Amino acid sequence: MDLSQLEVFRVVAEELHFGRAAERLHLAQPYLSRTVRALEAELGAPLFERTTRRVELTPAGRALLEPAAAILRMGERARADVAAAQRGDSGRVRLSFAGPSSQAMVARLARAVREQYERIDLSVRPGRYGPIAVRELLEHNTDLAIARFEHAPPGIGSRAVGRERGVLIAPSDHPAARRKSVSLADLRDEPFITLPEAFGSAVRAMFVSSCHSAGFSPDIVQTAPDTWTCVALVAAGVGLHLTTDSAAEQLALDGMRVLSLADPLPAMYVYLLWRDENVEPALGRVLEVSERVLPTVA
Repeated sequence: MDLSQLEVFRVVAEELHFGRAAERLHLAQPYLSRTVRALEAELGAPLFERTTRRVELTPAGRALLEPAAAILRMGERARADVAAAQRGDSGRVRLSFAGPSSQAMVARLARAVREQYERIDLSVRPGRYGPIAVRELLEHNTDLAIARFEHAPPGIGSRAVGRERGVLIAPSDHPAARRKSVSLADLRDEPFITLPEAFGSAVRAMFVSSCHSAGFSPDIVQTAPDTWTCVALVAAGVGLHLTTDSAAEQLALDGMRVLSLADPLPAMYVYLLWRDENVEPALGRVLEVSERVLPTVA
C-alpha cells in the first residue's frame, strides 16, 4: 500500500464514481480501476460495491477512510517539512554563549528568529566561554556562538556585534566607591572575585594580564561560575570584580558600585561566531536575522 493508491481510494470514495475520479486525478479510468483492485488485493477485502448504476463503499472501505486520510496528511506534512528544511525555514540551530553578560543579545536574536521563522528551534547553550565555544564549533558540537575576544579568532566565520570596555565593580561601602574612577595599581592589595581560569574567559585573561602590566598579580580570593554570582559576591562584600560595562549594566544590584578605570583596558569585542564552510540552511536564516538585530560594530 502506497500513498498514490490511498489518494486514488480517497478520491473515488469522495466521488463514488470511477469516471469522475479519473478525470479529477487526470488518470485513465482503466489505470484507476487497476489501482483500486491492487489495493483491495493487498488488503484482502473489497473496498467498493460496483454496479452499472452506482458505486458504494463497503464496510471495509468505510473502515479505511479515516486511516487513509491520516496517512495522506502525514505524507503532505512530510513533504512540507522536507521543503521547509531545504529552504532553511525549519531546523535546529545550537547557540552557545557565556552567561548573563550575553543574555540581552541572545534574547534579541531568539525573539527575532521566533517572529520570522517559528519552525526554527534556536537551542541555547549557556556556560560556554570563548575558547570552549570555538572548540565546540570546530568539533560540530554547536552551530553558533556569542563570545568575547580582543581579536576575532582565526579559522571560523565571525562578526563583531559589540564593543565593550572594562569596568570595576566594588561594594558600595568600599573606599574606592566614592571615586569616579580608580587605577588598577591602587588595587594591588585588594581581594578579587573572578571566573575560574579553566573557563577560558577572555575578560578574566585581560584582567589578569592588565594587573601584571600594572606591576602586581591580583589576589583572587574566590571564583564563581558566572558573572551574576561574581556580582552578588561583590555586593556581599567578598571582594572586587572586573567585568565589561554591558554586563555591569544588566546585573546591577543593591550594595554595589560600578567604577571606571583611570587606565582603560584594551577594548573587548563581542563576536558572533560560526563555521563558515557548508553553512546549513537554517543557520543561514539565523545569520541573516542576526545582521538586523545584532548589527556589526566598527
